[in-house]
Amino acid sequence: MPSKAEKLEALLREVRACDVCADHLPFPPKPILRASVTAKILIVGQAPGRRVHETGIPWNDPSGDRLRDWMQVSRDTFYDEKRIAIIPTGLCYPGTGKSGDLPPCAECAPLWHPRLRAALPNIRLTLLVGNYAQAYYLGDRAQKTLTETVRHYRDYLPEFLPLPHPSWHNQAWLKRNQWFAEEVLPLLRAKVSELL
Repeated sequence: MPSKAEKLEALLREVRACDVCADHLPFPPKPILRASVTAKILIVGQAPGRRVHETGIPWNDPSGDRLRDWMQVSRDTFYDEKRIAIIPTGLCYPGTGKSGDLPPCAECAPLWHPRLRAALPNIRLTLLVGNYAQAYYLGDRAQKTLTETVRHYRDYLPEFLPLPHPSWHNQAWLKRNQWFAEEVLPLLRAKVSELL
């Protein structure tokens, strides 16, 4: 009988071969994710950007630099899949629209996330980065806006911690919402440190 690790490896091969959304994508499908049965933290973002699509490395962009700073972890720690799993809401780059990347393909999360989550028995904290991750995982429990969902972060602990997207486009949001840096980031850093 295969071990949990072998079952996860088989599932990851299946996910990486997925082409369900091929007709909607600007490039051939290239699901980008990282996971191990030993991971204790799961990061769920929206979808890979173009740079991530090109390199195959999740959060390999300025947003990833900011997210690592928020978490106070090094690149080596961040990319150690034995400790941190990274599974975006949409696993492939969706293309670019008028005001940035398009939304993740709607088929992706319902198809893969339940099976992937079931194969990650040691996850103790899931970071829900941005609206799409929060909408999928929190459903009706999410507030009317991302700001309110993040402000009510205590309601989702210990399982989930909602965060804004760390994009540099969100600079104005961060300035308007000083409580995020004062309250949420220290909590995030403490939880990450404790779990790692």
